[in-house]
Amino acid sequence: MRVLDRKNFRLVARGILLLGVSVPAFADADTVQQPQPAPMPAAIPQARDIPFPGVIHLKVDATDLDRHIMSVHETVPVPDALAKTGGDMVLLYPMWLPGHHSPSGKIDQLGGLVVHAGAQRVQWRRDEVTVSAFHIPVPKGATTLGVDFQFLSPVSPTEGRVVMTPSMLNVQWNTVSLYPAGYFTRQINVVPEVRLPHGWKYGTALRTPEQSHSSGDDTVFQSVSYNTLVDSPMFAGRYFRQIDLAPGDKTSVTLNLVADHPDDLRATDEQIAAHRSLVVQANKLFASHHYDHYDFLLALTKELGSIGLEHHRSSENSGPRGYFTQWDKTFAARDLLAHEYTHSWNGKYRRPENLWTPDFNMPMRGEGLWVYEGQTQYWGYVLAARSGLMTVPQTIDAIAAVAASYDVAKGHTWRPLIDTTNDPIIAQRAPLSWRSWQRSEDYYSEGQLIWLDADTLIREKTGGKKSLDDFASMFFGTNDGSFISSPYNFDEVVKDLNAVVPYDWASFLHQRLDQVAQHAPLDGLARGGYKLVFNDKPNAWITSRSKIRKMDDYQYSLGLIVKNDGNVADVLWDGPAWKSGLTRDMKIVAVNGEAYDSETLDDVIRDASVNKEAAIDLLVENNGHYRTVSVDWHGGLRIPHLERIPGSPDRLSDILKTKE
Repeated sequence: MRVLDRKNFRLVARGILLLGVSVPAFADADTVQQPQPAPMPAAIPQARDIPFPGVIHLKVDATDLDRHIMSVHETVPVPDALAKTGGDMVLLYPMWLPGHHSPSGKIDQLGGLVVHAGAQRVQWRRDEVTVSAFHIPVPKGATTLGVDFQFLSPVSPTEGRVVMTPSMLNVQWNTVSLYPAGYFTRQINVVPEVRLPHGWKYGTALRTPEQSHSSGDDTVFQSVSYNTLVDSPMFAGRYFRQIDLAPGDKTSVTLNLVADHPDDLRATDEQIAAHRSLVVQANKLFASHHYDHYDFLLALTKELGSIGLEHHRSSENSGPRGYFTQWDKTFAARDLLAHEYTHSWNGKYRRPENLWTPDFNMPMRGEGLWVYEGQTQYWGYVLAARSGLMTVPQTIDAIAAVAASYDVAKGHTWRPLIDTTNDPIIAQRAPLSWRSWQRSEDYYSEGQLIWLDADTLIREKTGGKKSLDDFASMFFGTNDGSFISSPYNFDEVVKDLNAVVPYDWASFLHQRLDQVAQHAPLDGLARGGYKLVFNDKPNAWITSRSKIRKMDDYQYSLGLIVKNDGNVADVLWDGPAWKSGLTRDMKIVAVNGEAYDSETLDDVIRDASVNKEAAIDLLVENNGHYRTVSVDWHGGLRIPHLERIPGSPDRLSDILKTKE
């Protein structure tokens, strides 16, 4: 249908009038009042660096395992000035959480909010714009508010991350508390209390007034700032074990284990020694520590939702049930503790200035994540190797897989790495149809390759006398013992790199961060003494990761990753499977007429590499529709490895070597 503009409409109308035909009168748009936006509500009080008067008492009942509900009661003091006059008090649900880098607070899982001032119930009102803010009309003379609600945690993975199971639970204090607007959260003090199922034990960086863990049903912890509370989650469980990782050290480091079954807690002396070595190697690397005690929280589980989240004095981690009992098969999961432990220095103590915020509702800006996460990913692999959590050959296989994954992906041809630091906000880790093209938080592992490049360059330019270790001890080793965050910016990173070895580090970094490229940044491999090659021999790290994730990795050959049940988990953009019309979430039912399993597909791929006429025909199902697609691939099984460059210095092995 053709739409007439105003001029043509007037000409047509004039012609109709000349013919004597009556037409309705239309008001000229120039004379009619156009709609205007409604005024915005008053802004939520901005956080100020002043003490909140009084102490909040927070009680959490986490015993309703069947319904996955945590019940909350808070007693919140009313500031004196507001108590005298009455008026609006705003309570906030935390939304912008460190480590998430996005507004990922579970506001949708809050229910049953009721507020009392003494015996009087007062009706709250949610802010029209900031939906995580609740306006409380405080009556004149009220000195405290009683706040009750439930955290309705997911009952199945289809709703989100499961945090309560019959054998364990994960209390994240930000999910079970509200805090008053208008104050830096470091200036709000809280006394937390939790009720656990009878007989359960727990691990947390919080301490009781007696400075010891307890295992009663109700536990009251020391008063802490709201910052520290949110930064000190809890794992609790029916099957629990604590292991001292720093025996004889006045600064304790503890491995707190919970498991689905008690047998999963059986760690050998050798395995414990590797975890103790992680503490030693990290302190050698960073020449400091920024905690007064540290608690690893590790869940060995198939039921609790997976997690790897850093905190200043603890970390929340989950691993496979066979973490200890199948030690030789689960090593692909063992860089996680090293990664999260590194965050105590990189991310919690030193933090990009735009990721430091005064409360948990101010937006964060993530452009510094290539250091925060990228360098942490690098040190996670290095420390895992240096401590013995992974062997050097296993770590080299892991680096080969990272290099290959990012080199075969096409996203870096159009989107610079620095732009992926926006992904926590853009996608919030939701599934993507074409991850290799869209990119998703590539600052982690492509950032890792950049820091390998920097490390090998420093070693090359100094004849092995200096390395990125020197940068780490300089950059993260300030103010030993302090856990007050020390923000930084790009120029400070460049300055400290130049203090290690003079070089045009700004250009080095800008080229890799801000420019698109045909390939991943692999210069560090060659300078480290290795080249990326592909053959049909198994890569031990990929095999371990595939078994843990229950997936088979064909991204370097067919260009897809397949779950054990045949469901396609990912398809490489512009790869053979992509060209055949395959997408994620299709299900491969059969391969060349035989029911799908990975062994059958392996055999078919091998046959097609010998017989160039052989087909790779996949019967796929998608939403009840079946079709057969032919994948044009005759390159055989293509698995990445690092191969030594003859005559070159083996700097990569030097990097991974245990520090004496």
